[in-house]
Amino acid sequence: MQKKFEQVLMPVATKIGNNVVLRSLRDGFLIITPLIIVTSMFLLFGNFPIPGWADFWTGILGKQWTDWFSAVSNSVFSFTGLLSCFGISYAYGHNRGLHAVNSAAVAIISFLILTPTSVQAGKKSVSAVETVFLGPNGIFLGILTAVISVEIFRFAVKKNWTIKMPDGVPPAVSQSFDALIPSALVVLFFFFVRIMFSLTDFDTAYNFIYSMLQAPLKHVGNSLPSAALYNFLASLLWCFGINGPTITNSVWSPIFFVLSQDNLRAWQAGKEIPHIYNQQFIDMFTTYGGGGSTLSLLIIMLTICRSKRVRELGKLAIVPGIFGINEPIIFGLPVVLNPIIAIPFILVPVVNTVLSGIVFSLGWVPLTNGVMLTWTTPPIISGWLSTGSIMGSVLQLVEIVIGVLIYYPFIKMLDNQYLREEKAAEVADVDIDFSTV
Repeated sequence: MQKKFEQVLMPVATKIGNNVVLRSLRDGFLIITPLIIVTSMFLLFGNFPIPGWADFWTGILGKQWTDWFSAVSNSVFSFTGLLSCFGISYAYGHNRGLHAVNSAAVAIISFLILTPTSVQAGKKSVSAVETVFLGPNGIFLGILTAVISVEIFRFAVKKNWTIKMPDGVPPAVSQSFDALIPSALVVLFFFFVRIMFSLTDFDTAYNFIYSMLQAPLKHVGNSLPSAALYNFLASLLWCFGINGPTITNSVWSPIFFVLSQDNLRAWQAGKEIPHIYNQQFIDMFTTYGGGGSTLSLLIIMLTICRSKRVRELGKLAIVPGIFGINEPIIFGLPVVLNPIIAIPFILVPVVNTVLSGIVFSLGWVPLTNGVMLTWTTPPIISGWLSTGSIMGSVLQLVEIVIGVLIYYPFIKMLDNQYLREEKAAEVADVDIDFSTV
Protein backbone atom coordinates (compact mmCIF):
# COMPACT_ATOMS: atom_id res chain seq x y z
CA MET A 1 0.00 0.00 0.00
CA GLN A 2 2.80 2.39 0.96
CA LYS A 3 4.67 1.71 -2.28
CA LYS A 4 1.50 2.33 -4.30
CA PHE A 5 0.94 5.66 -2.55
CA GLU A 6 4.54 6.60 -3.23
CA GLN A 7 4.25 5.63 -6.89
CA VAL A 8 1.14 7.79 -7.29
CA LEU A 9 2.05 10.79 -5.14
CA MET A 10 5.75 11.25 -5.85
CA PRO A 11 5.42 11.99 -9.59
CA VAL A 12 2.48 14.35 -9.02
CA ALA A 13 4.20 16.21 -6.18
CA THR A 14 7.43 16.42 -8.14
CA LYS A 15 5.60 17.77 -11.19
CA ILE A 16 3.82 20.43 -9.15
CA GLY A 17 7.00 21.33 -7.28
CA ASN A 18 8.96 21.71 -10.51
CA ASN A 19 6.30 23.69 -12.37
CA VAL A 20 8.04 26.96 -13.15
CA VAL A 21 4.90 29.10 -12.82
CA LEU A 22 3.81 27.66 -9.47
CA ARG A 23 7.38 27.75 -8.19
CA SER A 24 7.66 31.39 -9.22
CA LEU A 25 4.40 32.25 -7.45
CA ARG A 26 5.76 30.77 -4.25
CA ASP A 27 9.17 32.43 -4.64
CA GLY A 28 7.60 35.75 -5.59
CA PHE A 29 5.50 35.91 -2.43
CA LEU A 30 8.58 34.95 -0.41
CA ILE A 31 10.39 38.00 -1.84
CA ILE A 32 7.83 40.39 -0.33
CA THR A 33 7.15 38.38 2.85
CA PRO A 34 9.97 40.04 4.89
CA LEU A 35 8.48 43.45 4.10
CA ILE A 36 5.04 42.29 5.20
CA ILE A 37 6.35 40.81 8.46
CA VAL A 38 8.41 43.91 9.34
CA THR A 39 5.61 46.37 8.62
CA SER A 40 3.16 44.10 10.47
CA MET A 41 5.16 44.72 13.61
CA PHE A 42 4.53 48.46 13.24
CA LEU A 43 0.84 47.79 12.66
CA LEU A 44 0.67 45.49 15.67
CA PHE A 45 2.43 48.01 17.91
CA GLY A 46 -0.02 50.70 16.83
CA ASN A 47 -2.99 48.44 17.65
CA PHE A 48 -1.67 46.26 20.47
CA PRO A 49 -4.50 44.22 22.07
CA ILE A 50 -4.17 45.69 25.57
CA PRO A 51 -6.86 47.99 27.06
CA GLY A 52 -5.56 51.53 27.42
CA TRP A 53 -2.59 50.95 25.10
CA ALA A 54 -3.56 53.71 22.64
CA ASP A 55 -4.36 56.22 25.41
CA PHE A 56 -1.03 55.51 27.12
CA TRP A 57 1.04 56.29 24.01
CA THR A 58 -1.16 59.25 23.06
CA GLY A 59 -0.31 60.80 26.42
CA ILE A 60 3.42 60.40 25.72
CA LEU A 61 3.73 60.96 21.95
CA GLY A 62 0.61 62.94 21.11
CA LYS A 63 -2.37 62.15 18.90
CA GLN A 64 -0.28 61.83 15.75
CA TRP A 65 1.63 58.76 16.97
CA THR A 66 -0.76 56.32 15.25
CA ASP A 67 -0.22 58.12 11.93
CA TRP A 68 3.52 57.48 12.20
CA PHE A 69 3.02 53.73 12.51
CA SER A 70 0.22 53.63 9.92
CA ALA A 71 2.51 55.30 7.38
CA VAL A 72 4.89 52.35 7.65
CA SER A 73 2.23 49.62 7.44
CA ASN A 74 0.34 51.35 4.61
CA SER A 75 3.53 51.57 2.58
CA VAL A 76 3.20 47.81 2.03
CA PHE A 77 -0.39 46.81 2.73
CA SER A 78 -1.88 49.42 0.38
CA PHE A 79 0.34 48.17 -2.46
CA THR A 80 0.35 44.38 -2.08
CA GLY A 81 -1.00 43.88 -5.60
CA LEU A 82 1.81 45.94 -7.11
CA LEU A 83 4.42 44.29 -4.87
CA SER A 84 3.11 40.83 -5.76
CA CYS A 85 3.48 41.67 -9.43
CA PHE A 86 7.07 42.76 -8.79
CA GLY A 87 8.06 39.72 -6.72
CA ILE A 88 6.46 37.13 -9.01
CA SER A 89 7.78 38.69 -12.22
CA TYR A 90 11.27 38.91 -10.73
CA ALA A 91 11.18 35.25 -9.66
CA TYR A 92 9.56 34.11 -12.91
CA GLY A 93 12.05 36.01 -15.05
CA HIS A 94 14.92 34.52 -13.07
CA ASN A 95 13.48 31.01 -13.34
CA ARG A 96 13.02 31.50 -17.08
CA GLY A 97 16.66 32.48 -17.52
CA LEU A 98 15.94 36.16 -18.19
CA HIS A 99 17.40 39.27 -16.63
CA ALA A 100 15.27 39.39 -13.47
CA VAL A 101 15.29 43.16 -13.02
CA ASN A 102 14.20 43.77 -16.61
CA SER A 103 11.42 41.20 -16.17
CA ALA A 104 10.18 42.91 -13.01
CA ALA A 105 10.37 46.40 -14.52
CA VAL A 106 8.34 45.54 -17.61
CA ALA A 107 5.76 43.71 -15.48
CA ILE A 108 5.29 46.72 -13.20
CA ILE A 109 4.75 48.98 -16.21
CA SER A 110 2.25 46.49 -17.64
CA PHE A 111 0.37 46.39 -14.34
CA LEU A 112 0.18 50.19 -14.22
CA ILE A 113 -1.03 50.34 -17.84
CA LEU A 114 -4.03 48.20 -16.81
CA THR A 115 -4.65 50.21 -13.63
CA PRO A 116 -7.48 52.80 -13.76
CA THR A 117 -5.94 56.27 -13.55
CA SER A 118 -8.93 58.51 -12.96
CA VAL A 119 -11.00 59.16 -9.84
CA GLN A 120 -14.45 60.72 -9.68
CA ALA A 121 -14.32 63.84 -7.50
CA GLY A 122 -17.86 65.15 -7.41
CA LYS A 123 -18.89 65.79 -11.02
CA LYS A 124 -15.32 65.94 -12.25
CA SER A 125 -12.93 63.16 -13.14
CA VAL A 126 -9.38 63.84 -11.93
CA SER A 127 -6.16 61.99 -12.69
CA ALA A 128 -5.25 59.77 -9.75
CA VAL A 129 -4.76 56.12 -8.82
CA GLU A 130 -6.77 54.63 -5.98
CA THR A 131 -4.87 52.21 -3.77
CA VAL A 132 -7.79 49.78 -4.01
CA PHE A 133 -6.43 48.85 -7.45
CA LEU A 134 -2.87 48.48 -6.16
CA GLY A 135 -3.64 46.66 -2.91
CA PRO A 136 -5.06 43.22 -2.04
CA ASN A 137 -7.83 43.42 -4.63
CA GLY A 138 -5.20 43.75 -7.35
CA ILE A 139 -3.17 40.69 -6.37
CA PHE A 140 -4.60 38.31 -8.97
CA LEU A 141 -4.28 40.96 -11.67
CA GLY A 142 -0.66 41.34 -10.55
CA ILE A 143 -0.08 37.58 -10.80
CA LEU A 144 -1.49 37.30 -14.31
CA THR A 145 0.26 40.45 -15.48
CA ALA A 146 3.60 39.18 -14.14
CA VAL A 147 3.34 35.80 -15.87
CA ILE A 148 2.02 37.10 -19.20
CA SER A 149 4.45 40.01 -19.47
CA VAL A 150 7.46 37.81 -18.72
CA GLU A 151 6.29 35.21 -21.26
CA ILE A 152 5.96 37.86 -23.98
CA PHE A 153 9.35 39.28 -23.02
CA ARG A 154 10.88 35.79 -23.15
CA PHE A 155 9.28 35.08 -26.53
CA ALA A 156 10.91 38.19 -28.03
CA VAL A 157 14.28 37.34 -26.50
CA LYS A 158 14.14 33.75 -27.81
CA LYS A 159 13.32 35.09 -31.27
CA ASN A 160 16.42 37.27 -30.89
CA TRP A 161 14.38 40.45 -31.43
CA THR A 162 17.02 42.55 -29.74
CA ILE A 163 19.32 45.42 -30.65
CA LYS A 164 22.90 44.19 -30.46
CA MET A 165 25.46 46.77 -29.45
CA PRO A 166 29.09 46.57 -30.63
CA ASP A 167 31.81 45.09 -28.46
CA GLY A 168 33.27 47.49 -25.94
CA VAL A 169 29.92 49.00 -24.95
CA PRO A 170 29.43 48.84 -21.15
CA PRO A 171 27.29 45.82 -20.11
CA ALA A 172 24.61 48.01 -18.53
CA VAL A 173 24.11 49.90 -21.79
CA SER A 174 24.12 46.68 -23.81
CA GLN A 175 21.50 45.08 -21.54
CA SER A 176 19.22 48.11 -21.77
CA PHE A 177 19.25 47.95 -25.59
CA ASP A 178 18.76 44.17 -25.49
CA ALA A 179 15.54 44.78 -23.55
CA LEU A 180 14.27 47.58 -25.79
CA ILE A 181 12.28 45.64 -28.41
CA PRO A 182 10.99 42.93 -25.99
CA SER A 183 9.84 45.68 -23.60
CA ALA A 184 8.13 47.56 -26.43
CA LEU A 185 6.29 44.40 -27.44
CA VAL A 186 5.03 43.85 -23.88
CA VAL A 187 3.91 47.46 -23.51
CA LEU A 188 2.12 47.32 -26.87
CA PHE A 189 0.30 44.13 -25.88
CA PHE A 190 -1.03 45.57 -22.62
CA PHE A 191 -1.89 48.84 -24.36
CA PHE A 192 -4.29 46.92 -26.60
CA VAL A 193 -5.58 44.88 -23.63
CA ARG A 194 -6.55 48.10 -21.85
CA ILE A 195 -8.34 49.39 -24.95
CA MET A 196 -10.14 46.06 -25.40
CA PHE A 197 -11.52 46.03 -21.84
CA SER A 198 -12.55 49.69 -22.07
CA LEU A 199 -14.95 48.64 -24.84
CA THR A 200 -16.66 46.01 -22.66
CA ASP A 201 -19.07 46.22 -19.75
CA PHE A 202 -16.19 45.43 -17.37
CA ASP A 203 -14.46 48.69 -18.42
CA THR A 204 -11.10 47.59 -16.90
CA ALA A 205 -9.02 44.42 -16.69
CA TYR A 206 -9.10 44.89 -12.91
CA ASN A 207 -12.89 44.56 -12.80
CA PHE A 208 -12.80 41.53 -15.08
CA ILE A 209 -10.14 39.65 -13.08
CA TYR A 210 -11.69 40.51 -9.72
CA SER A 211 -15.22 39.45 -10.64
CA MET A 212 -14.34 36.42 -12.76
CA LEU A 213 -11.35 35.00 -10.91
CA GLN A 214 -10.35 36.56 -7.60
CA ALA A 215 -13.78 36.73 -5.96
CA PRO A 216 -14.72 33.10 -6.85
CA LEU A 217 -11.33 31.76 -5.72
CA LYS A 218 -11.60 33.66 -2.44
CA HIS A 219 -15.01 32.07 -1.89
CA VAL A 220 -13.66 28.57 -2.54
CA GLY A 221 -10.51 29.14 -0.45
CA ASN A 222 -12.42 30.61 2.47
CA SER A 223 -13.96 27.27 3.38
CA LEU A 224 -13.38 24.43 5.81
CA PRO A 225 -12.93 21.78 3.08
CA SER A 226 -10.26 23.92 1.40
CA ALA A 227 -8.25 24.44 4.61
CA ALA A 228 -8.63 20.77 5.61
CA LEU A 229 -7.49 19.60 2.17
CA TYR A 230 -4.48 21.92 2.36
CA ASN A 231 -3.32 20.43 5.67
CA PHE A 232 -4.14 16.87 4.63
CA LEU A 233 -2.02 17.08 1.48
CA ALA A 234 0.84 18.95 3.17
CA SER A 235 1.05 16.34 5.94
CA LEU A 236 0.69 13.41 3.54
CA LEU A 237 3.56 14.66 1.39
CA TRP A 238 5.79 15.09 4.45
CA CYS A 239 5.26 11.40 5.22
CA PHE A 240 7.03 10.61 1.94
CA GLY A 241 9.92 12.97 2.61
CA ILE A 242 8.54 15.82 0.49
CA ASN A 243 8.29 19.28 2.04
CA GLY A 244 4.49 19.43 1.86
CA PRO A 245 3.91 23.18 2.28
CA THR A 246 6.28 24.00 -0.60
CA ILE A 247 3.88 22.06 -2.84
CA THR A 248 0.54 23.08 -1.36
CA ASN A 249 1.58 26.73 -0.97
CA SER A 250 2.15 26.90 -4.71
CA VAL A 251 -1.61 26.48 -5.13
CA TRP A 252 -3.07 27.98 -1.94
CA SER A 253 -0.70 30.87 -1.11
CA PRO A 254 -2.27 33.44 -3.47
CA ILE A 255 -5.75 32.66 -2.12
CA PHE A 256 -4.78 32.66 1.58
CA PHE A 257 -2.71 35.80 1.07
CA VAL A 258 -5.66 37.72 -0.36
CA LEU A 259 -7.95 36.51 2.43
CA SER A 260 -5.40 37.62 5.04
CA GLN A 261 -5.13 41.05 3.43
CA ASP A 262 -8.93 41.42 3.45
CA ASN A 263 -8.96 40.71 7.19
CA LEU A 264 -6.11 43.15 7.79
CA ARG A 265 -7.85 45.98 5.95
CA ALA A 266 -11.08 45.38 7.86
CA TRP A 267 -9.21 45.29 11.17
CA GLN A 268 -7.38 48.52 10.37
CA ALA A 269 -10.65 50.22 9.50
CA GLY A 270 -12.38 48.94 12.64
CA LYS A 271 -14.87 46.94 10.56
CA GLU A 272 -16.08 43.37 11.00
CA ILE A 273 -13.39 40.88 9.96
CA PRO A 274 -14.77 38.86 7.02
CA HIS A 275 -12.80 35.59 6.65
CA ILE A 276 -12.18 32.61 8.93
CA TYR A 277 -9.71 30.74 6.74
CA ASN A 278 -6.50 32.49 5.75
CA GLN A 279 -2.73 32.17 6.23
CA GLN A 280 -2.85 33.06 9.93
CA PHE A 281 -5.55 30.44 10.52
CA ILE A 282 -3.30 27.80 8.94
CA ASP A 283 -0.05 28.89 10.60
CA MET A 284 -1.32 29.70 14.09
CA PHE A 285 -4.21 27.28 14.68
CA THR A 286 -3.55 24.04 12.81
CA THR A 287 0.15 23.11 12.83
CA TYR A 288 1.82 23.71 16.19
CA GLY A 289 5.52 22.92 16.16
CA GLY A 290 5.62 22.54 12.38
CA GLY A 291 4.02 20.11 9.93
CA GLY A 292 1.90 17.46 11.61
CA SER A 293 1.52 19.68 14.69
CA THR A 294 4.40 17.78 16.27
CA LEU A 295 4.63 19.95 19.39
CA SER A 296 2.02 17.61 20.90
CA LEU A 297 4.20 14.66 19.91
CA LEU A 298 7.26 16.23 21.52
CA ILE A 299 5.43 16.67 24.82
CA ILE A 300 4.76 12.91 24.98
CA MET A 301 8.30 12.04 23.92
CA LEU A 302 9.71 14.08 26.80
CA THR A 303 7.25 13.11 29.53
CA ILE A 304 6.02 9.56 28.91
CA CYS A 305 8.28 7.70 26.47
CA ARG A 306 11.00 5.46 27.97
CA SER A 307 13.31 4.51 25.14
CA LYS A 308 16.60 6.43 25.06
CA ARG A 309 16.28 7.08 21.34
CA VAL A 310 12.91 8.81 21.66
CA ARG A 311 13.71 10.73 24.85
CA GLU A 312 17.09 12.03 23.62
CA LEU A 313 15.56 13.08 20.32
CA GLY A 314 12.81 14.87 22.24
CA LYS A 315 15.39 16.82 24.26
CA LEU A 316 17.19 17.88 21.09
CA ALA A 317 14.01 18.80 19.21
CA ILE A 318 11.91 20.56 21.85
CA VAL A 319 13.43 24.05 21.53
CA PRO A 320 13.27 24.26 17.72
CA GLY A 321 9.85 22.55 17.92
CA ILE A 322 8.44 25.36 20.06
CA PHE A 323 9.38 27.72 17.23
CA GLY A 324 7.82 25.56 14.51
CA ILE A 325 10.99 23.84 13.26
CA ASN A 326 10.46 20.09 13.29
CA GLU A 327 12.86 18.57 10.76
CA PRO A 328 14.65 16.74 13.64
CA ILE A 329 11.39 14.89 14.34
CA ILE A 330 10.42 14.31 10.71
CA PHE A 331 13.76 12.79 9.77
CA GLY A 332 15.04 11.67 13.17
CA LEU A 333 12.10 9.80 14.70
CA PRO A 334 11.35 9.39 11.77
CA VAL A 335 7.99 10.46 10.39
CA VAL A 336 9.09 9.83 6.80
CA LEU A 337 7.94 6.39 5.57
CA ASN A 338 6.82 5.48 9.08
CA PRO A 339 3.24 4.10 8.88
CA ILE A 340 2.83 4.16 12.68
CA ILE A 341 3.40 7.89 13.07
CA ALA A 342 2.01 8.84 9.65
CA ILE A 343 -1.58 8.31 10.84
CA PRO A 344 -1.59 10.88 13.68
CA PHE A 345 0.79 13.14 11.74
CA ILE A 346 -1.89 13.53 9.06
CA LEU A 347 -4.87 13.36 11.42
CA VAL A 348 -3.90 16.00 14.02
CA PRO A 349 -3.67 19.03 11.66
CA VAL A 350 -6.97 18.05 10.03
CA VAL A 351 -8.64 17.73 13.45
CA ASN A 352 -7.19 21.12 14.45
CA THR A 353 -8.54 22.63 11.22
CA VAL A 354 -12.05 21.29 11.78
CA LEU A 355 -12.11 22.26 15.48
CA SER A 356 -10.74 25.75 14.84
CA GLY A 357 -13.17 26.27 11.98
CA ILE A 358 -16.11 25.38 14.21
CA VAL A 359 -14.90 27.51 17.11
CA PHE A 360 -14.28 30.56 14.92
CA SER A 361 -17.60 30.16 13.10
CA LEU A 362 -19.45 30.05 16.44
CA GLY A 363 -17.77 33.29 17.48
CA TRP A 364 -16.08 31.81 20.56
CA VAL A 365 -12.74 33.23 19.39
CA PRO A 366 -12.33 36.47 17.37
CA LEU A 367 -11.21 35.91 13.78
CA THR A 368 -7.55 36.39 12.92
CA ASN A 369 -6.76 40.02 12.21
CA GLY A 370 -4.48 39.44 9.20
CA VAL A 371 -1.32 40.73 10.89
CA MET A 372 1.50 38.66 9.41
CA LEU A 373 3.35 37.06 12.33
CA THR A 374 6.35 34.91 11.51
CA TRP A 375 5.49 31.20 11.39
CA THR A 376 8.13 30.70 14.11
CA THR A 377 6.05 32.62 16.68
CA PRO A 378 5.40 30.16 19.55
CA PRO A 379 1.82 29.04 20.29
CA ILE A 380 -0.08 30.77 23.11
CA ILE A 381 1.69 34.04 22.17
CA SER A 382 0.69 33.74 18.50
CA GLY A 383 -2.92 32.91 19.41
CA TRP A 384 -3.23 36.08 21.44
CA LEU A 385 -1.51 38.37 18.93
CA SER A 386 -3.27 37.02 15.84
CA THR A 387 -6.77 37.38 17.34
CA GLY A 388 -6.28 40.13 19.91
CA SER A 389 -7.89 37.87 22.49
CA ILE A 390 -6.68 35.47 25.17
CA MET A 391 -9.28 33.03 23.79
CA GLY A 392 -6.98 32.48 20.83
CA SER A 393 -4.34 31.20 23.25
CA VAL A 394 -6.92 29.03 25.02
CA LEU A 395 -7.93 27.43 21.72
CA GLN A 396 -4.28 26.67 20.93
CA LEU A 397 -3.78 25.10 24.35
CA VAL A 398 -6.88 22.91 23.94
CA GLU A 399 -5.73 21.74 20.51
CA ILE A 400 -2.24 20.92 21.78
CA VAL A 401 -3.83 18.72 24.46
CA ILE A 402 -6.07 17.02 21.88
CA GLY A 403 -2.98 16.44 19.75
CA VAL A 404 -1.29 14.77 22.72
CA LEU A 405 -4.24 12.40 23.12
CA ILE A 406 -4.23 11.50 19.42
CA TYR A 407 -0.47 10.97 19.20
CA TYR A 408 -0.19 9.01 22.46
CA PRO A 409 -1.14 5.43 21.39
CA PHE A 410 0.94 5.65 18.21
CA ILE A 411 4.14 7.03 19.75
CA LYS A 412 3.83 4.50 22.58
CA MET A 413 3.78 1.69 20.01
CA LEU A 414 6.92 3.10 18.43
CA ASP A 415 8.48 3.74 21.84
CA ASN A 416 7.90 0.11 22.90
CA GLN A 417 9.39 -1.07 19.61
CA TYR A 418 12.53 1.03 20.14
CA LEU A 419 12.70 -0.10 23.78
CA ARG A 420 12.73 -3.75 22.71
CA GLU A 421 15.46 -3.02 20.17
CA GLU A 422 17.56 -1.23 22.82
CA LYS A 423 17.20 -4.13 25.26
CA ALA A 424 18.09 -6.62 22.54
CA ALA A 425 21.18 -4.57 21.70
CA GLU A 426 22.20 -4.52 25.39
CA VAL A 427 21.83 -8.32 25.58
CA ALA A 428 23.90 -8.67 22.41
CA ASP A 429 26.63 -6.49 23.93
CA VAL A 430 26.68 -8.67 27.06
CA ASP A 431 27.00 -11.84 24.94
CA ILE A 432 29.89 -10.34 23.04
CA ASP A 433 31.64 -9.41 26.30
CA PHE A 434 31.26 -13.01 27.65
CA SER A 435 32.57 -14.51 24.45
CA THR A 436 35.77 -12.47 24.68
CA VAL A 437 36.56 -13.54 28.26
